[in-house]
This record gives sequence, structure tokens and C-alpha cells, in this order.
Amino acid sequence: MHTSRDGKFERTDIWREGKWLDLWSVVHLLSGVTIGLGFYFLNFDAPASVVLALLSLVSYEMWEVMVRIEETRSNRFMDVLVGMASFLPTFFFLAPSLSGVLFIFLFYFVLALNGTMSVFGWVASHKAAALEERMRARYMTERARLLERGARLHKKFRYTETRTKKHPVKSDSIDI
Repeated sequence: MHTSRDGKFERTDIWREGKWLDLWSVVHLLSGVTIGLGFYFLNFDAPASVVLALLSLVSYEMWEVMVRIEETRSNRFMDVLVGMASFLPTFFFLAPSLSGVLFIFLFYFVLALNGTMSVFGWVASHKAAALEERMRARYMTERARLLERGARLHKKFRYTETRTKKHPVKSDSIDI
């Protein structure tokens, strides 16, 4: 984590939010696959599945806004797009071609992988938030200390300046 030129803290870990795509995009891709397999298993018809998948992905992005997860609009859009891009081929092509056992195995495997990645991402995000909080506190402490020091130096300089104006040094008193 580092501080940008405009004073904002920027994450440098692999889970940081990207402008368009980031590691969270893999989670959204896996979510689309999970939703596609789940809706196919539940025998939802195609139009309802597409609408529900889109609503689910958009709702998740709205939840991220409500809990103040900072992302660019382009990243939010891409998260939904990546989720739908993985949902559609999964629901229409992959799920119908799988046998029962393979279907169940793939569903649970993708669900577990998605959950695992999500947990690691959330843990990394919480660690980054705690680190940012500590850095911000340290920054504010150092800033206050430097401002206090600057005020003392300014006061001392003004005191010296006013003192020299009241009692100027005479040039003829200096031996050269």
C-alpha cells in the first residue's frame, strides 16, 4: 500500500480493485458459472434464467455500493458483463452436455473454488483496510507533529525577527 500524489491510499496487493478487470473478475466469472449450473439444475426456463441471472449480478453490485466497496463504474459494469458472459454459455451449452455425476461434481467444484477465492479476497481486503487505517493514523500523528514543529519554528523566527527590528545591530559597532 502506498500514498498517491493526491494523498489517497492505494492498495498494491493482487486483490486491489482494477479500472476494468481485476482478480475479483475471476470470482464473478465463477459466480456466473455457478448460477448457470444452478438454474439449469432447477429447470428454470431460458428467459427467466437470463433475467434472474442479470438481476442477481446487478443486485450484488448494488450491494457492493451500499457497503461502500470502492470500485470504478467501468469495473462494476465489467463485473456484471463477466458474470453474464460465463452464465450464458454455461446455461445454454455446458450444463445440457453434462451427465448427472459430472454435473454435480462440476457444480460443487466451481462453488467451492468461488467460495474459497471470495474468502481469500475478503480477508485480503480486510487486512488492507486495517493497514490503511493504521497508516492514516500514523500519517495524521506525523502531520500533527510536523505542524506543531513548524509553528514553533515560525514563532521562534518571528520572535527573532521582531527582536532584531527593535534592537538593530549597528554597523559601526562591528570591527572589521
